Amino acid sequence: MWKKVVLGLFVAILTSPLASAKDYRFVIVPKVVHPWFDEVNKGAQEEAAILSKQLGVKVVVDYVAPTKADVTEQNSLLEQVATTRPDGITVDPLDASGNRQVFKEIMARGIKLMTFDSPPPPDLGIGGVGNNFTQQANIAAEMLLKLVGYKGEIAVMQGFPTAPNHKERYEAHLAYLKKFPNVKIVDGGIDNDSINTAQQQAAAVMASHPNLVGYLNCDATSAGIAAAIREAGKIGKVRAVLMDSLHDEVVQVKEGVLDGLSATKPREQGALAVIMLYQAAIGGRMPYWVDTGIDVITKGNVDEWLKKNPK
Repeated sequence: MWKKVVLGLFVAILTSPLASAKDYRFVIVPKVVHPWFDEVNKGAQEEAAILSKQLGVKVVVDYVAPTKADVTEQNSLLEQVATTRPDGITVDPLDASGNRQVFKEIMARGIKLMTFDSPPPPDLGIGGVGNNFTQQANIAAEMLLKLVGYKGEIAVMQGFPTAPNHKERYEAHLAYLKKFPNVKIVDGGIDNDSINTAQQQAAAVMASHPNLVGYLNCDATSAGIAAAIREAGKIGKVRAVLMDSLHDEVVQVKEGVLDGLSATKPREQGALAVIMLYQAAIGGRMPYWVDTGIDVITKGNVDEWLKKNPK
């Protein structure tokens, strides 16, 4: 119910004749160049076009991505973006503490700031959009455990270890698996938000753990793990319930390489980030957190999901 109320307020503000008739420019700064963030950008661009038409002003969204998952590079980009004086910035932080000073500098310039796909620092008075990352991890872990009979060696791959959302999912995976005494947790590697690295790490883990029965991960690198499972001839032997819903990942569920996905909603996050930044830019209140929910994709609903979400 509260989500309907929040969205109702957004609509009321967007259609209000009191909204300022000026152009707006917002900037998205993700963790790194990655197909998942491309989906966030698509949602943001779609929403910007809708607002431009509805409000009769120009709403522009710039997308500025670090070439690698590196806190220093992300901070440098944020500083550069801030000097251009946009009306708002939304960022998926690589390190809550490492990004903190730059966040404060951006806010000191009077630029509206929020996070996406990551909880905002609770003491900075900014908002965010995403989902319940612990719940997302628990869904994946429980699905996998049912498939393997709540026993055996299960690998958990980390994403970018200091990223708040990746860290929360990883810790949630470990806490959930530790409830079951017949499960042995295996270090599944660190992919640093790279699909290629995930493939390499998963291949090495499966080679060194021939009795591995399952795989979990913490970010949208599932296509890499799927490729490693396929190449190792482990389809059906290493069960995998992984993160997110990029088209290549969903196809792996359809083909039986992956058993399921516990997925964020990147386009919704991009769209809502634009709405929230616009609301803040015209002097409205920004909610602390807007939850877009979680998609659960399995063999049973994958065809329906692909039909509703064409590439």
